[in-house]
Amino acid sequence: MNHVLVVDLGYGDAGKGTVVDALCATRPVHTVVRFNGGAQAAHNVVLRDGRAHTFAQFGAGTFRPGVRTHLARHVVVDPLALAAEADHLASVGVPDAFDRLTVDGEALLATPYHRAANRAREIARGADRHGSCGLGVGEAVAYGLAHPDEAPRVADCRRPAVLRRRLTALRDRLTAELGALDAPPVDDCLPAYAAFADRVAIVDRSWLAGALRAGTCVFEGAQGVLLDEWHGFHPYTTWSTTTFANAETLLAEAGMAGTAQRLGVLRVTTTRHGPGPLVTEDPALPFTDPRNPTNEWQGRFRFGHFDAVAHRYALDVAGGVDGLALTHLDLAGPHLRMCRRYADGLDRLVPGPPGDLDRQAALTARLMLARPVLDESPTDWPAAVSEALRAPVLLTSHGPTAEEKEGPLVNAFCIGRAPA
Repeated sequence: MNHVLVVDLGYGDAGKGTVVDALCATRPVHTVVRFNGGAQAAHNVVLRDGRAHTFAQFGAGTFRPGVRTHLARHVVVDPLALAAEADHLASVGVPDAFDRLTVDGEALLATPYHRAANRAREIARGADRHGSCGLGVGEAVAYGLAHPDEAPRVADCRRPAVLRRRLTALRDRLTAELGALDAPPVDDCLPAYAAFADRVAIVDRSWLAGALRAGTCVFEGAQGVLLDEWHGFHPYTTWSTTTFANAETLLAEAGMAGTAQRLGVLRVTTTRHGPGPLVTEDPALPFTDPRNPTNEWQGRFRFGHFDAVAHRYALDVAGGVDGLALTHLDLAGPHLRMCRRYADGLDRLVPGPPGDLDRQAALTARLMLARPVLDESPTDWPAAVSEALRAPVLLTSHGPTAEEKEGPLVNAFCIGRAPA
């Protein structure tokens, strides 16, 4: 069984959604497994007929008939956002998204209280904000670490009395710390969580082992390795392990370690939404991204030239890949260049031990002062990226649809399986 693990080797927004959709369009896929992050994901998929959806929690293969989504225990699940996402999918011709969804009962819940606290903290940071998406995912993880036996979890949606007690304790703790929260009363939230429990298959860890043996699974990562909670550039990071580690753990638990192909996704432009290091940033680049608007929590979406130094670091942190997916090739041109080293001669960043955030903060300070050395625009971007990162490019993307993907990962299959 050739499972595929899809991870972003940048700061997120590299095109994981369109890659996952293409994989599901070109081979029989049983399940897309989400294995980190939460509702802050924004994986855009566009079909040939013009229909589009920004996948946040449902797997980006959901447009393809029969492809399931599984939210593993490492995902922070927001049932209220899931309901809104399912409504939009129904409006674009996918009425059965919930019918194809399973959720691990151990997963943490993101609630309106987490969201309100997240936004309050980020706004209070002012110029020192971290670039949060403002959806409460990190807040839920932090609360789960501080109160592991009291943090609301997906399985609690089946137990209204337990959920009421845990939501009340959560609200009271956050209110005591931050003041009044912009969030509804607990009793107003409970019916939505009960409806979620009635509608969705809440399962235990054993479900995934069966899915992995039933057919090919595509593991869809969220955010990017350069935002990793331990190896990203602190404090401009996420509360999530963004490497292959969670997916590899899930495979090992199912007795299927080593059965998956590791695919790293990159844009030809290195981008970042919000503050933090972006060494190759160039405001003169003629790009915009309407799907990544400026907001008061993250700030603006920034563009830079291809930063091979940063992406080499991501590869080292992730433990290497079997191949690369290179996206947004339709943006390549003489204005877009490649950075293979920085002006101080640095051409490789060395990962440190996980947990040493002081070291990561020092690395961040260095990168904030670094300046790129920009080489000429490559005439063959896939070849140049492959040479710079010492990894084969197995998929290229020249546009948003599956039909605009090329390379060994898709060419061996028939693109164009009819969407739902």
